[in-house]
Amino acid sequence: MNYLKDIRNYIELEKKILDSLDINCIDAAMHLIRDTYEKESTIYIFGNGGSSATASHYQNDFNKGLSEGLEKKFRMVCLNNDLPTIMAIANDFSFDEVFSYQLKGRLKKDDLVIAISGSGNSKNIIRAVFYAKEQGSRVIGLCGYSGGRLKELSDVAIHVNIDNMQICEDIHMILDHLMMTVFYKYL
Repeated sequence: MNYLKDIRNYIELEKKILDSLDINCIDAAMHLIRDTYEKESTIYIFGNGGSSATASHYQNDFNKGLSEGLEKKFRMVCLNNDLPTIMAIANDFSFDEVFSYQLKGRLKKDDLVIAISGSGNSKNIIRAVFYAKEQGSRVIGLCGYSGGRLKELSDVAIHVNIDNMQICEDIHMILDHLMMTVFYKYL
C-alpha cells in the first residue's frame, strides 16, 4: 500500500488552513498574553481530550521554555494537570464544573483565560468562560469547526475554520510554538 497521496493531501490541507488564519487575531491574542505577563497576572489554560494535552504543552513552553533566562517568569496554570482535583469535582458535582470550579476564588480581573475547544461548544469550557467573563477577566478562545459558543464569547478567538479535529489540534499546537518563537525576540 502506498500512502504518499494521503500524506500529501494532509500536508496540503494543513498549509491551506494555516494560510487562512486571521493573523490579526493571533497578534491580538499575543498582546493579551503580553499584557497579562507584564502585570504579573496569571494565565489559566484548559481543554478536553487532545486539547488538554495542548493546554499542558502551552504551560510547559511558557513557564519553562519561554521563561528560561527571564527575570520575570510567566504564570501559566493548566487546569488539566491536577487529575485528582478534576476527578473529585466531576464525582462530587459534575464534569461540567471541572474548570469553572477551579477558577472560583482564584481568578482575578487582570488574569487571562485561554480556553481550547475544537468544537467550541464543550459545556465545561463554556461554563468556565462564562465565569471568567463574570469576573471581568479576558478570554482567548482557540476553536475549530464553526467556532461554536467559544468563538462568540471570547475577547479574541483564533478560529481554525475546518471540520477536522486533527488539523484543528495541529494548528492549536503550532500557535503555541509560533507565539513562543515570536516572544523570544521581544521579552
